[in-house]
This record gives sequence, C-alpha cells and structure tokens, in this order.
Amino acid sequence: MKKLGLYKKEKLCSARAIEQLFGARGADFAALAYPLRLVARNNPGRSSDAPVAFLISIPKKRLHHAVDRVLMRRRTREAYRLHHQDFALTTGVRLDAAFIYVADKTVSYRRVERAMLRLLRQLAEAFPPQGHEQA
Repeated sequence: MKKLGLYKKEKLCSARAIEQLFGARGADFAALAYPLRLVARNNPGRSSDAPVAFLISIPKKRLHHAVDRVLMRRRTREAYRLHHQDFALTTGVRLDAAFIYVADKTVSYRRVERAMLRLLRQLAEAFPPQGHEQA
C-alpha cells in the first residue's frame, strides 16, 4: 500500500536551498506543462532523507485574489501528494523542486493533475536512479 501523506521533510523551506534553486547557477532541470512549470536541481548536501523536497509558488502577479491562490495551491499540492509515489524518483539522489503556477486564471483540478503527472514523469526521466543511467 502506498503512502499518500506529505511530511515536513518533503517541504523545501531552506532559504539557502531556494536561493540556489533560483540563483545564478540555476536549476539542473526545467519543464513546462501548462499551467505548471517545474524547476529542479540536484542538492546532494541536503540533510533530509526525502528524495524530493518541493515548494509550490502561486504568484500574486498571476492570481490577484488570495482565495484563488489558495485554491490553486491546494489543487497543486493534492496532485503532487497523490502521484509523487507513482514514479521511481531518484533513488540515491536528493532533489529540490519548485512547482510554479503560470496560468492567469484558476483551472480545474483535472488539468492541474495532468500537468503534474507529465512533470513528474519528466523529472523521473531526467534524474534516473543512480547506477541505472541511460545510454
């Protein structure tokens, strides 16, 4: 039975890690699946034992009303919570990931879920489990 929870250790909350993800060196991987954009980077120095630490950003510039931002944050988090265990994400690798909302209005949960599945699939392909690199 798969675990469907999200835990504190899976949250990306280190200011230094977030700065490195969006900073000058930037991310190792970026992808867009409308209405979400994914930015990820390998962070072997992270102390958490979770394979992926993530954050969700819903910019005020895109959605001006707080209730809309909260709604989309909940939909995005729910899609991640339900599907992050379906992909063999990075055995032996520590990733920092940010999901950024890029649409200008709210969208249905179904659309967010499809985008999340596409992004998680691309992330799993970009960072294969160590020792299983593709030729």
